[in-house]
Amino acid sequence: MTPHPLRDRTAIAGVGQTAFAKQLPGTEKELACRAILAALGDAGIHPAEVDGLCSYTMESTEEMEVARTIGLGDVTFFSQVGYGGGAGCATIGHAAMAVATGQAEVVVAWRSRKRGGGGATRPWATRVGRLPAPLQFTRPFGLLRPVDEIAVLARRYMHTYGATREHLGQVAVTVRGHANRNPAAVMYAKTMTMDDYMDARWISEPLCLFDNCLETDGALAAVVVSAERARDLRQPPVYVHAFGQGLPRQHQTMTNYFTEDPLLGPSYACADLLWRQAEFGPRDVDVAQLYDAFTPLIPLSWEGYGFCTRGEGKDFDEIPYNTSGGGLSEAYVHGFNLIVEGVRQLRGTSTSQVPGAETCLVTSGEGVPTSAVLLRR
Repeated sequence: MTPHPLRDRTAIAGVGQTAFAKQLPGTEKELACRAILAALGDAGIHPAEVDGLCSYTMESTEEMEVARTIGLGDVTFFSQVGYGGGAGCATIGHAAMAVATGQAEVVVAWRSRKRGGGGATRPWATRVGRLPAPLQFTRPFGLLRPVDEIAVLARRYMHTYGATREHLGQVAVTVRGHANRNPAAVMYAKTMTMDDYMDARWISEPLCLFDNCLETDGALAAVVVSAERARDLRQPPVYVHAFGQGLPRQHQTMTNYFTEDPLLGPSYACADLLWRQAEFGPRDVDVAQLYDAFTPLIPLSWEGYGFCTRGEGKDFDEIPYNTSGGGLSEAYVHGFNLIVEGVRQLRGTSTSQVPGAETCLVTSGEGVPTSAVLLRR
């Protein structure tokens, strides 16, 4: 069987990040440039060598601004990926495809956000004018925020498969424990017990405060080059083994009302492509970094990516996950910190290191058109 043309052809050679905090000084552009320069420094690559850029459509810093500010040369490839939290892994996938096909030689992917500080806006709170058609069926009835929409899916999952708040609480407590070992995490010094979780105030029932990700300021970046070049750089290469995106039929963001089964989300479409590209399967994954804007997304992701059958995700605990604290307890930067933590795991430098980790699944948002990458050492 002919190997997939993308498999292990490229590698993440450098990663970088700023601090994470409720409020950081500087603009999103400044944070983005700091993270990108840190990633290039980690790889040992000069900014003038960068000829490709990948980011989110929600990224406020334009490619031209980055290129001028940090001194890039000619840029021959640039792309942006939509759907917020669903975009993170796709920026890495697009970078890998650009390098593998010769469109660029050194591609930087990044995400910068300032959402934690006072006065930060929420997209759903600033919408003016007429609502797009799908939102006309939800907003008038109280589904105003992403958490309200995920609460509907969580309730459906509880009703169908017998999940309880304790199942969701176990996710929150687990990732908080990882964050307590990570000095860079916003929740580094803040422990949490199951009692703390159960006593927390409601945000959108059945989801409480600790079922929700943080709102933080910060930026992260990664540098993708060919596998051959990566082997000669400063850090051990982390190979991009497989990449997929998924937008299922008749999908409606978050609520998924128009399908027969709203719990069959984008991960199923993404996973089908991802595993067909790979030379290994879910049983061979040593550590996972699963998009965790909300706790119910973890069991849905275990099921969607084939680690267990439907309804078993609530009890699945066979693979370490979100070892930096994830979006729930390290920082929420639209999932890009999950990519950086996946690299750290395969380098052997995580603060919650999985011994001998050689393979890592990283996923982006479940509930929106999504993406995922398989990384290997």
